[in-house]
Amino acid sequence: MKITLLLGVVCAGSLAAGAVENWPQFRGPDGQGHADEAQLPAAWSTNRNVTWRTELPGKGYSSPVIWGNQLWMTAALENGLSFHALCVDKASGKLLHDVELFRREKAMAIQNKNSHASPTPVIEDGRVWVNFGTTGTACLDTGTGQVLWRSTELQLDHIVGPGSSPVLYRNLLILTCDGGDVQYVAALDKLTGKLAWKTPRSGRLRPKDDVKKAFCTPLITAIEGRDQLLSPGADWVYGYEPLTGKEIWRVGYNGFSTVPRPVVGHGLVYICTGFMQSELWAIRLGAHGDATATHVAWKCTKKMPLKPSLLLVGDELYAVSDTSTATCFDAKTGTLLWEQRLGGNFSASPILANGTIYFFSEEGKASLVAPGREFKLLATNELGERIMASPAISSNTLFLRTDKALYRIEERR
Repeated sequence: MKITLLLGVVCAGSLAAGAVENWPQFRGPDGQGHADEAQLPAAWSTNRNVTWRTELPGKGYSSPVIWGNQLWMTAALENGLSFHALCVDKASGKLLHDVELFRREKAMAIQNKNSHASPTPVIEDGRVWVNFGTTGTACLDTGTGQVLWRSTELQLDHIVGPGSSPVLYRNLLILTCDGGDVQYVAALDKLTGKLAWKTPRSGRLRPKDDVKKAFCTPLITAIEGRDQLLSPGADWVYGYEPLTGKEIWRVGYNGFSTVPRPVVGHGLVYICTGFMQSELWAIRLGAHGDATATHVAWKCTKKMPLKPSLLLVGDELYAVSDTSTATCFDAKTGTLLWEQRLGGNFSASPILANGTIYFFSEEGKASLVAPGREFKLLATNELGERIMASPAISSNTLFLRTDKALYRIEERR
């Protein structure tokens, strides 16, 4: 089976010239946390290998996205009443744009490990799209910071705040809307913000609203020449036609509040099922209809992530639980190769760069681990600030967003 990953904005024809420099979506160009050619430093601290540190207004757990010399993020100010898009100059760290996009009269409820600005933007040359869940979605001109359109059409009850990030496909901005009241996937015209399609989730859910919600960012993959949107929700993972929203297949499980983004390889899609007991499932691609009984290749039922996404490196699949247990599996068979506690708590998703896996704890510690079938810790680094957002990479530079600031980290001589 031939599988080709559609690299987010590659569908718009914009990534080919800048795969190393640009980090256009959540988890980077391939959506799976890979920056293979980046030469990142092995050591850093508050006074070592930090080029600049820029304090950011408000609060937000969205990751930075990068295009050219700009980094874009979102933030919520006034305790969740004012919603902003932020742009920072990559070279200097200067805050270039701070644009208020939406206001609320009353802040929505959020979970204690969430923020009012958690979805990561998506960017291409000249435009950036930001999403605040039910509060609204907007598109901005990256050169001027001008708002090109706003939309509040996609409404739902997050119960504990928004989480899933938007993705681009051709002329569409695709959003996941899994609330306690309604569950659907939708696409807006990326140039106008007008609704292009809207597909309700078809799988039967349990009756309680709190277990119907989910917060997962989908992944677009080409399988034997046919594009698919792989989209986990509460109790089911789905495959859709991204251009129309038509459902192709689904597989059922027992889980909700699903967060980790899928990863793909070896003819499989790897997902985590969410709360209460997260499980890791490997599902064979190429399914049609309800494939629950036919397409589950293997699964692991213990110590799997609730929030951090998975990382596939060659024939090995890596995971880190929210409570610090890192695991490595044979990606084809599901055989557990090693298990190791890293210490701390985890929300950010791991990345691969220069043959090294980077795990970032909420306490601000980075654990650098060598890929392989035996555990090998290469280094640890700390900034002393809380890390909830997943990192971004441009060229040989690491950008880390903490609860207080944005850091540019690179080898300095």
